[in-house]
Amino acid sequence: MRIIILGPPGSGKGTYSSRLAIKLGIPHISTGDIFREEIKRGSELGNSISNYVSSGKLVPDDVVNMVIEKRLSQEDCREGFILDGYPRTLNQAEFLDGISKIDVVINLNVPKEVIVRRLSSRLICKNCGAIFNKITLPPKVEGICDKCGGELYQREDDKPEIIRRRIELYEKEIAPLLEYYRKKGVILDFYESDGSGREISLDQVIEKMVEALKKYL
Repeated sequence: MRIIILGPPGSGKGTYSSRLAIKLGIPHISTGDIFREEIKRGSELGNSISNYVSSGKLVPDDVVNMVIEKRLSQEDCREGFILDGYPRTLNQAEFLDGISKIDVVINLNVPKEVIVRRLSSRLICKNCGAIFNKITLPPKVEGICDKCGGELYQREDDKPEIIRRRIELYEKEIAPLLEYYRKKGVILDFYESDGSGREISLDQVIEKMVEALKKYL
């Protein structure tokens, strides 16, 4: 199954993607993870990406497309994949159509105030980039990454007023992409709650998501 997962900052894209990938037996492909790894390696691509990021610019579509095409050509993607962080633009979506068929686009719908609460409690590993949350996904040892033992920190832009602005910007930017995939009939609008408005556990969310995906198999 070939899946794209979309959602505003703090909607849980990375967490859901990694858990869902394990359930479905397909790779979770995050452009952010790929970029961080290339930067860490000091590769030519990594240096190029670092220059864009440090100057506050977006990595150009042709660079992102090249990275994704190379990753999707690998053997582990033959049975499917979950794309997290790509596509971000119509140009990227059209390029993706040329190299792979997409079965479903999961659009995460999370109330704005839930996102604000989550992000203002978010912790990130300085070493490997793993994400934790003081409320919903705390580390086993306070301030220490479960995965690599690195130091956890809170981003400066994880403040309520900044988070709200980031969500509004995301909604404007993603609208054309959602319209593009709605016309293709592959959008799965996904809501976390159990119908009562209450938040449910991560395991329950994943089970609900797997069930919702069955009609696209």
